[in-house]
Amino acid sequence: MSDVVHQKWWGWGVEGVAFNPDNKPGFAPFVRKVIGIDVTGPAGSPPSFDELDVPASRLPDELGATLRRLVGDHQVTTDDMDRVVHTYGKGLRDLVRVRAGDLPRVPDVIVYPANEDEVRAIVDAVVDADAVIIPFGGGSNISGSLTPEADEDRTVVSLDLGRLNRVLEIDSDAGLARVQAGGLGPDLEEQLTERGWTMGHQPDSFKHSTLGGWIATRSSGMQSDKYGDIAEIVRGMTVVLPGKVVTLRPLPSTSTGPSVREMILGSEGRLGVITEAWVHVHRLPENREVIAYLFPNWAAGIAAMRDISVSDATPSITRVSDANETAFSLATRKESKGLSSKVGEGLFELLRRRGWDLEKVCISYIGYEGGSAKVRADKSEVGRIVGKHGGIKLGKGPGAMYDQKKFDTPYLRDFLLDRGALGDVSETAAPWSRLGEVYVSTVRAAKKAYEEVGVQGFIMCHLSHSYHSGACLYFTFAFPPREDTPELEQYDVVKSAIQQSFIDHGGTLSHHHGVGTDHAPWMEQDISEAGVDLMVGLLSSADPGRNLNPGTLLPPEREW
Repeated sequence: MSDVVHQKWWGWGVEGVAFNPDNKPGFAPFVRKVIGIDVTGPAGSPPSFDELDVPASRLPDELGATLRRLVGDHQVTTDDMDRVVHTYGKGLRDLVRVRAGDLPRVPDVIVYPANEDEVRAIVDAVVDADAVIIPFGGGSNISGSLTPEADEDRTVVSLDLGRLNRVLEIDSDAGLARVQAGGLGPDLEEQLTERGWTMGHQPDSFKHSTLGGWIATRSSGMQSDKYGDIAEIVRGMTVVLPGKVVTLRPLPSTSTGPSVREMILGSEGRLGVITEAWVHVHRLPENREVIAYLFPNWAAGIAAMRDISVSDATPSITRVSDANETAFSLATRKESKGLSSKVGEGLFELLRRRGWDLEKVCISYIGYEGGSAKVRADKSEVGRIVGKHGGIKLGKGPGAMYDQKKFDTPYLRDFLLDRGALGDVSETAAPWSRLGEVYVSTVRAAKKAYEEVGVQGFIMCHLSHSYHSGACLYFTFAFPPREDTPELEQYDVVKSAIQQSFIDHGGTLSHHHGVGTDHAPWMEQDISEAGVDLMVGLLSSADPGRNLNPGTLLPPEREW
């Protein structure tokens, strides 16, 4: 059995780690207020794996023997637990279905290659057998990119790249590192840090996602304002296709026709298996800190982020939460006593006297990295802009707390599911000129959807990444479904309303979570019918037999 560690089959992260509401006195009252459920009582127990009816593996003896010969007996498994772990990602739809034992099609076998040569041999063997191959990294995908098609009657092979987890070399003059695609975020950063470098890429899923997954879904990290999205970080790649390998050298720029590198970015396994990549790396910064600010309202916070984006300041993080998310953040604070509690109470009382509406305040986090002079200059310029828009500085304390808790949010999905509520996220990007419209329209669309479904729902948002022309808006929504209608039917009404609002008001269907199957219905509206034509031509040319992760990226009616 392979020693690759996986997340738990029914939820986010590893066993024994979960969202803990203890010592957060404001959390339970907040949840009761916004979605009407009591989270203080006993939660539902995690589902029992023994109660699942896992379909038997359909792995043919001949293909199984070939795979074992290629990688060794211990790196090929048809174990039911392993197969279920590789069936779904960690989106809301995935977790609802797997907890309910909804397993219409699971991979027939999991294979763990040790190197690129083994990946090449596996891909060739699987395609020669007219089977399906689905690349698997950390399993954190939340857009439906990992699940086999329900009606797939061919053998399904999940290719787990977890053993390809090393930083192979560093070109210190170029600031580039050659890294295997199966390494999880913490493992790769540890290897780089030991040599004095960082990639600087830290998505919410950092602890449970891989370089290959970041590339396959066009990931963004919390520090993308400084380090860039993964599309900017990745310069070269090696991608295994049936019978051949695409090798892209790590060039700083090139004029060689339509970009093959860009074609592979976001391809979700449909153009081959990414085995390694050359990525930008940077020397560890001399200084790093996150400072919290407070704005009187959402409009002021957005205007400040826009001004920062075109200023001489170059922060690593520019984030501002709307009033709802700010209230949520305050509700999840640990209980404070003594001086810190009194200082907080005194500050809010002072703001109230100044005329601030404390129901509208918006918290912001700005990150700074670099030498002392640069950090000092950036903080000065950002402070000027914050003040211009009526904001105030809260300081390093809240910023440090955000930095410590930044990877904890996904655990809330499990916490809510255990208590009968649904929680999920949707993100988009739009020009600065349309950002306000996208925000207002999406909140309105969600509220209308809640009314249509007949539930008490909540939606909150933050701006997470800033660009020259616009920014990303990241929405989180939750509601307790009615018992008289299937919960995913109710979820679809809300999720679809949010996604359609993005498209109708100038946004994209996804900023960094990818397309998968969940977002594919909006592809033609997002990139045009002719744009999908080009994508169909590309995918069908590379994979005429639909052996490479079929079903993702394209609307079902556009599959060949």
